[in-house]
Amino acid sequence: MILRISQPIARTLTFRVPKTHRRFFGSSSNQNRVFANIRTPDELHNLTLVSAADNRPLITLWSASWCTTCQAVKPIVKGLIEDERIGEQEGGLGYAEVELDSTLIGDLGVKYMITSMPTLLAFSRQEAQLETKLVRPEQMKDREFLRQWLMTEARRGGRAGGGGGSLFGGLFGGR
Repeated sequence: MILRISQPIARTLTFRVPKTHRRFFGSSSNQNRVFANIRTPDELHNLTLVSAADNRPLITLWSASWCTTCQAVKPIVKGLIEDERIGEQEGGLGYAEVELDSTLIGDLGVKYMITSMPTLLAFSRQEAQLETKLVRPEQMKDREFLRQWLMTEARRGGRAGGGGGSLFGGLFGGR
C-alpha cells in the first residue's frame, strides 16, 4: 500500500505503509465490532459516527439491568455477532448495548421511540432504522429469525433505508 499526501504548495510525499500498519490507514475490515455499553447520548452519537465512517451498520440492544428478558436475549444477540460472526460476509456489523437505566441516558429512549425492553434497533449512516426495529422478545430468542434479521441489516452496509430518514419515518413511512 502506498500512501500519498499532497499539499497545495509543498511537494507530494510518498511512503510505503507496512502491512502490519495498514489497518490504521483505512483498510477496511469486515470483522464485526463489539463496543462498550452506551450510558450517555454522546456515547451513542460517537458510535453512530464511527459506524458510519466504517460503512458498517450499528446494532443496538436497548435494555436495563433489572430486565430479566433483556438478560436472556443479550447472550444470544452477542453470541451471533461476536462468536458466530453473523454479518461479516455482508460487510460487518457494530454492536453495543444501550443501558436505559443509566442515570445519564436522558430522553434517548423517547427520541428513538423505545417503548419496550429489550429492543433491537439498527443505525445505518447515523439514521435509526425505525421500520426494522425488533421489539418482540420471542423473535429475539429465535436464533434463526435473529440471524436473518442481522444479515439483512448487515447487507444494508451502512446505507440508509428502512424508514430512518426522519424521526417519524418509522411511523409514517416517510424518508
